[in-house]
Amino acid sequence: MSSDVVTVLRGRGLGGGACEGEALVTTQAIAGWGGLDARTGTVIESRHELCGQSIAGKILIFPAAKGSSGWSGVIHLARLEGTAPAAMVFNVMNTKIALSVVVSHVPCVTGLDADPTEAISTGDRVRVDGDKGVIEVLARKGASA
Repeated sequence: MSSDVVTVLRGRGLGGGACEGEALVTTQAIAGWGGLDARTGTVIESRHELCGQSIAGKILIFPAAKGSSGWSGVIHLARLEGTAPAAMVFNVMNTKIALSVVVSHVPCVTGLDADPTEAISTGDRVRVDGDKGVIEVLARKGASA
């Protein structure tokens, strides 16, 4: 483990390579259709804790996808629009998210040894390796460099 790594989580990598970025964390499942605006990358589900925030370019950390199977269509369109997350980390693999993993072309990890919605906070700097199934927290939000 590198000296710049604060925390390491290990899980099942779903491919997509590796990337580094800012975490956007929610403890609430996210809906595809009616939950995300693919043109802007904004969470539009009115009662969701991330309502009004953008997933674009973020490391999206969430428990599960909910609603219809529209997740894959929304994520595919978001990728084409340039508003998709840089990576996705989630607790529960279900049919709503499975195809989204394929069409997103971003690093994805699930089945982690700790709950990522508890171990990582919004604003943390995170590295996601979707091939190896490793999440590294590089810096905590507000921590001095």
